[in-house]
Amino acid sequence: MRTPRTGVDWFLTFLRLLLLGAATLGVLLFIVQQVYPDNLITRWVNPVSANLTASQFKGLLVSGLTQGAMYGLIALGYSMVYGVLGFINFAHGEVFMAGAMTGMIASNKLDDAGIWESNFLGSLAFVLAVAVATSTLAAIAMEKVAYRPLRNSPRLVLLITSVGMSFFIQNASLVLLGAKSKSYPRAAEWLNGNVGVIDVRGSRLLVIAVAGLSAVALWWLVERTKTGMAMRAVAEDAEIAALMGIKVNRTIVTVFAVGGAMAGVAGILWGLMFRSVTHSTGFLPGIKAFSAAVLGGIGHLGGAMTGGLIIGAAESVGPIVFFEPLGVQGATQLKDAVAFLVLVGVLLIRPSGLFGERLPAEDRV
Repeated sequence: MRTPRTGVDWFLTFLRLLLLGAATLGVLLFIVQQVYPDNLITRWVNPVSANLTASQFKGLLVSGLTQGAMYGLIALGYSMVYGVLGFINFAHGEVFMAGAMTGMIASNKLDDAGIWESNFLGSLAFVLAVAVATSTLAAIAMEKVAYRPLRNSPRLVLLITSVGMSFFIQNASLVLLGAKSKSYPRAAEWLNGNVGVIDVRGSRLLVIAVAGLSAVALWWLVERTKTGMAMRAVAEDAEIAALMGIKVNRTIVTVFAVGGAMAGVAGILWGLMFRSVTHSTGFLPGIKAFSAAVLGGIGHLGGAMTGGLIIGAAESVGPIVFFEPLGVQGATQLKDAVAFLVLVGVLLIRPSGLFGERLPAEDRV
């Protein structure tokens, strides 16, 4: 027998149609605006709208994908921890911040010694290793000190603990390094210039390349090694994995360590792209990375990276494509709203995310 639709069902259907209709209208108006800028609708809705060139649109898209690649790297940590333990580690953004801050200190020390500019690639490799080590150790310490003693507690306890750890790490950074923004030294000139016929900044290509290689390395670790097999077994059912001889505690520590390493890589890439870091640098990227993990399907590693790229591209291109043609004032300032609207829109249509959730055994129905 078919279940009757409730008021909530009708309301959600209305929201789906509203979001889909507004998005479709915005895209159609944007296309008309690009093809025929002086049309009647554009003059009535938004007479000061600008016509994007192909080069400008490409620049926005590449910029969004670059930022999305960093969101994806952070999101991998959220998905790994949730896939194994079934809770969201909201302090993961601060693990990313710890890597970015450590990289800032190391790079400035190398710059003061004159090594940063004279041997940029070697310096970058060293700074990356230091940042990854710091984020990895921070994630391991967090698991052992804050989460392991509470592992059998209700999920709400772990969630509140993770929020507390987030504030603790933020304030520890504030006390140790101060509230003022800290800057990375300027990268090599060849990295700031455009590359060849594709006409894209070298720093953006570096970010996308490193993020892609990191994601491939993580896939190989999870799918092709004994360590990855142990991770998947613990994620499937920790009790049965323990009976099969897998050391569950060691595997969970490895999950946190690998997630922390991905956040450390993202921290260095963030520093190279934006140069400025503070004690709160990890908050908003952490929230967006969590959104990316949910968008792709929490617990799905490929979904986390895909979700990051989608959110990055949406917040870069979305305000110009969706909001400006509708006459919304200050559309370019609404990139954060676009990112979360994309998340809401996808979850209204597919609540489990694009690739579906991967849950621990006790969370499955």
